[in-house]
Amino acid sequence: MAPNLKKGPTIYENGQTEEKLEKLVPPQANPWKYQFIYPAVLYLITAHVLGVYALYCLYYNWRSVRLATVHYNLAVYVFAMQGVTAGAHRLWSHRSYKATTPLKVLLVLGQSMSMQYSVLWWAITHRLHHKFSDTDADPHNSARGFFFCHIGWLMVKPHPEALKRRKFVDMSDLKRDPLLVFQRKHMLIITIIMAYVVPILTPVIFWSENFFLSWHINKLRIIMVMNATFSINSFAHRWGTKPFDESIEATSSGLVSNLTLGEGWHNFHHVFPWDYSHDELGSHLDLTTKLIKMFAKIGWAYDLKTVSRNVINIRASRCGDGTIIKKAE
Repeated sequence: MAPNLKKGPTIYENGQTEEKLEKLVPPQANPWKYQFIYPAVLYLITAHVLGVYALYCLYYNWRSVRLATVHYNLAVYVFAMQGVTAGAHRLWSHRSYKATTPLKVLLVLGQSMSMQYSVLWWAITHRLHHKFSDTDADPHNSARGFFFCHIGWLMVKPHPEALKRRKFVDMSDLKRDPLLVFQRKHMLIITIIMAYVVPILTPVIFWSENFFLSWHINKLRIIMVMNATFSINSFAHRWGTKPFDESIEATSSGLVSNLTLGEGWHNFHHVFPWDYSHDELGSHLDLTTKLIKMFAKIGWAYDLKTVSRNVINIRASRCGDGTIIKKAE
């Protein structure tokens, strides 16, 4: 599993250690008064309104959109999703494989294009989610309902339990990476360039696309990437099968896997978070795994961690709901 626990007890100023904190048992959602982050609320509402408006504009002007622009934005969608799935998630949050500098740079640029803050923010949030899944310390606690775990959690201040326990999440491995530190330090400018300037101006400059059409289709792309990623926290914690542990909330969903290019096999992932493939179906419906394998062949990805089929089958027979599909060799 990813190195997400600090070695030795962490001590607060009042002398409290993690061992002295109350044990959280999922699913848990104690009464809590939300404190809204109004700039975040305004941004998310505005972004989705603009996304719907972009869809409206494109629907009535689709004959004017150049085919190259459509293909380009599909490629940008894939590139941004890979920055999240292969990069922020599988490489940095879980350390399920290692990557050379060129691949790291590509993944950081893709993650910046996704408009999901920095890799360091993404990783600490995700490590906290795994350590305290479906409890008050989980940043997007699914026990608080579909809307909260999909997008509502970004509109409010984190739960006090999440703030308290994130101090025990070890991020020293990532904070030593100068590339990630650089991205966090210059996050705003990098995000503006990668999420807006490059994807909007490329069609305008290279094949004379209309600027406003390019703007709208890029805005729609951002919203699609955002909600596809959010669906892992919401849909894949509510609907689907539980082949490896029917006692947890995380499920496996082919629909979510299609939207996220391979991240929908969430029940498997919560049981075996160190497996780089993330997938009980081998490489089926999993573009991310295929790309990691491709980079492994050229030496840009290495030390790929995986779980043997025997271990997978034993876990499924012992704890699953009987819906396992054997992992490919």
